[in-house]
Amino acid sequence: MKVGFLVSGSLGNVVLRHFKQTCDISFVMTDRASLEIINFCDQNTIPLFVGNPRNKKVDDFIKDKECQVIASVNYLFIIEKRIIDLPKDLCFNIHGSLLPKYRGRTPHVWAIINNEKVTGITAHVIDEGCDTGAILEQIEIPINKSDTGATILNKYKKSYIPLIEEVLEKYLSNRLAYKKQDESKATYFAKRTPEDGRIDWNWQAERIVNWVRAQAYPYPGAFTFYKDKKVTIDKVSPCDYGFHCEQENGTILSISPLIIKAPNSAVKIVSLREEGIVFEENKKLN
Repeated sequence: MKVGFLVSGSLGNVVLRHFKQTCDISFVMTDRASLEIINFCDQNTIPLFVGNPRNKKVDDFIKDKECQVIASVNYLFIIEKRIIDLPKDLCFNIHGSLLPKYRGRTPHVWAIINNEKVTGITAHVIDEGCDTGAILEQIEIPINKSDTGATILNKYKKSYIPLIEEVLEKYLSNRLAYKKQDESKATYFAKRTPEDGRIDWNWQAERIVNWVRAQAYPYPGAFTFYKDKKVTIDKVSPCDYGFHCEQENGTILSISPLIIKAPNSAVKIVSLREEGIVFEENKKLN
């Protein structure tokens, strides 16, 4: 079975190295920053395209490539029709949610922010839409109260290879089932940037807790400002510290421990990145 791999980052590297043992790799496409993948392909004489394939940049590379299947894992670029149509039988992607919920970017982060209890990964056919192709296989993964964006990704990593193996085994035995996505249940969430992490102290305490843990280290982090200084927070927890409803949200109620007022409950700041900041009671974070 000849397979083309569209892969990026450490996850893509792990997947590529694993399937080198079991598949005839026709070619690999990756980004310039994925040096481990680039070096691995060079060492193993695997045809490699590096960079953004859009605007016909990949045409010369793929014109003589043949494969039965293309598998996309953590690939950074939009996959255009000329690539989708390249494999003889199947072009599929692994997406970090239980489609049709949470189409789009960083779905695991959004799932934590939205207080979901379950997430997962989906193998789906690649079409010209955004995560809209038929579902091939799914694995559910629980979200615990202590999970962060990084810990959820670690859970995902343990399931990627078994999920891809399941798809390829069913392909070889002609047992693949194509389940059309229910558009009435689809949700879409946009790409996040580090600047999107600002905390709104007018949110309910539960949302603030989820907002912070979803973006905790090693992610860029949720943040607020104190006296015009950025403060990056990695962990908060709700607490029963008292306050008056007329106090503004974001008010510092205590400095030892550091406790902040939210609309429905105070929250205790357990971990922040900046050191040496001298907080004062009754001052505001914003």
